[in-house]
Amino acid sequence: MTGLWLSLCPSVGRVVPVRLNREYDGQMDSLHAPWRMQYIRSLQGANEECFLCHACGANDPQSHAERLVLWTTERSIVLMNKYPYTNGHLLVAPRAHKAELDELSSEELLDLQEQTAAVVLLLKRAMSPQGFNIGMNLGRCAGAGLPGHLHQHIVPRWNGDVNFMAVVGEVRIVPQALQQLYAELLRYGTDAARESDRKRFRA
Repeated sequence: MTGLWLSLCPSVGRVVPVRLNREYDGQMDSLHAPWRMQYIRSLQGANEECFLCHACGANDPQSHAERLVLWTTERSIVLMNKYPYTNGHLLVAPRAHKAELDELSSEELLDLQEQTAAVVLLLKRAMSPQGFNIGMNLGRCAGAGLPGHLHQHIVPRWNGDVNFMAVVGEVRIVPQALQQLYAELLRYGTDAARESDRKRFRA
């Protein structure tokens, strides 16, 4: 069964149809995030400066806010993606500048997954998503924008967001919105990180 509703989208100035709860029909949906083209183009001719290493070097609240860092551990960093696929797209990365999973120590691998679990908990509490995409791109040909420093993507999802993102293709998430979401996630983030630590010690 297919649901159809109409939404007046002021950003595009017209009424647009959005399909919800569509059953799988053998066709693949695409999640469009056209504002990421700014990031993709910035990679052309870039000198491969590592924004993750810069973020790891931040040591005060103002620097954390500028780099959208939510929290750090001894081995990992958690931050918002400046060019998100959806609102709430977060990144978890090892603090060490390493490109391959087999370069990580057992402790780094464990902490990467523990912080990923903490991020999922954070997003559940702060944004109530209905699902998640979690994964990483290893190597430029696999889509890695920063192949020298591996990082895991956590992308919250909601029913209907695929079609909705295609509708507002001319709209990007502005820095003010990112900062507002950053402040909101920061309120929940400390509790999520602490709960992850408690589970680790109980184990």
